[in-house]
Amino acid sequence: LTMPLPTVILPGYFAAASDYRELEKYLVDRGFPTVTVPLTQRDWWPTFGGRSMVPILRQLDRTVKQMLQQYGVSQINLVGHSAGGWISRIYLGEQPYTIHGEVFEDAGLWNAHPCIHTLITLGTPHVSQERWTRKNLDFVKINYPGAFHPQVRYVCAAGKSVFGKRGFGTWLAYKSYELTVGKGETWGDGITPVEAAHLDGAENLVLEGVWHSPRSPGKWYGSPEVLLAWIGYLR
Repeated sequence: LTMPLPTVILPGYFAAASDYRELEKYLVDRGFPTVTVPLTQRDWWPTFGGRSMVPILRQLDRTVKQMLQQYGVSQINLVGHSAGGWISRIYLGEQPYTIHGEVFEDAGLWNAHPCIHTLITLGTPHVSQERWTRKNLDFVKINYPGAFHPQVRYVCAAGKSVFGKRGFGTWLAYKSYELTVGKGETWGDGITPVEAAHLDGAENLVLEGVWHSPRSPGKWYGSPEVLLAWIGYLR
């Protein structure tokens, strides 16, 4: 029996690696060698307000290279939660991510698709109408539409737990969905609407009753009972 490829988890926006310890441990206990990119909240500060994701790409690249070397493999699986999913797509792609002008074309923080076997995105907003995020997301969307790299398996999970309405308890979801897809009255995980979390050509999953993050009131993408829907793709 061959061992599963190692897995790297890329946290969501302003999330720390510590938020993913339980998920990481669960995967490791089931025979999937897993590590989370060692981010702290502070690491996200330079990216605030739609700025460059290069600081995050640097840490992602370092972690991926460490796993390739440690396990003596040529590929890993990548799990991107929330913004981590679209940042991963910048990392996979061959276009130099120089739109913010702070790195040169030879920075080597992208074009990683040959060493990624499967990309799993969890509650990732693959589109946005929010003006700060758009510059980054439009770069991804225009250069790498859909499940862009044919040799990479794309799996996109969308939680369906909250219908956005203007009212108590659903207002945050309404506003978040509206910023993402231009309408608030739709289903999603409380932050990302279902339609934004899917990509054309990917294996798109809808997970009933699943909330956005580890800090959510209910079960989230990394909860043991929810994991069963996507853990098989790491094999």
